[in-house]
Amino acid sequence: MSLTLSLDFQYTSSIEKVWSALTDPSKLAKWVMENDFKPVVGHRFQFRTQPTEYWNGIIEGEVLLVDPPNRLSYTFASGEEHTVTWTLQDLGDGKVNLHLEQTGISNAQALGGAKYGWTNWCDELEKLLEQ
Repeated sequence: MSLTLSLDFQYTSSIEKVWSALTDPSKLAKWVMENDFKPVVGHRFQFRTQPTEYWNGIIEGEVLLVDPPNRLSYTFASGEEHTVTWTLQDLGDGKVNLHLEQTGISNAQALGGAKYGWTNWCDELEKLLEQ
């Protein structure tokens, strides 16, 4: 059985600014983790953070889809491999909806962890977009 996390976040920003925060490695580092991301299909990258006794602090990824400024998809592997897809929608009036879908999650505990992680990260993204 595979579970899917589906979350929506609304930001007061331009769609281009949100796209840049998703695809620019220096901006990604401010709200997710240090990384060597490039928005190029087939590019393999890592998100890196402090290791813990339970985890080496590395998430491996590969870019699957780049459709600026509308959709971005990549694999996201730390143990099990998931697919993360971001869909951006310009709502007008300077508002953007950012939809996150993460597929391939194996159990409810992992689903809860992913929801907690992305919700915190997307709060950080909001702070970055306000700068």
